[in-house]
Amino acid sequence: MTQAARWQKSSFSEGGDGNTCVELTGTGVHVHLRESDTPHTELTTTTAPLAHLIRGVKSGLFPAATPR
Repeated sequence: MTQAARWQKSSFSEGGDGNTCVELTGTGVHVHLRESDTPHTELTTTTAPLAHLIRGVKSGLFPAATPR
């Protein structure tokens, strides 16, 4: 990404200015996701695979991780 991105925090992230947030931005056909505590690591995808992932998460396809 060559221009400054306008990152948005997820509404499901914890409140405040802490570093426990999922953020996203869009550039053309691509969607970029990152965690606020590691802002230099990004996941880049398009809307169709992201929508598929979100549907899977909402449907319970990926069970919650159990703490060790």
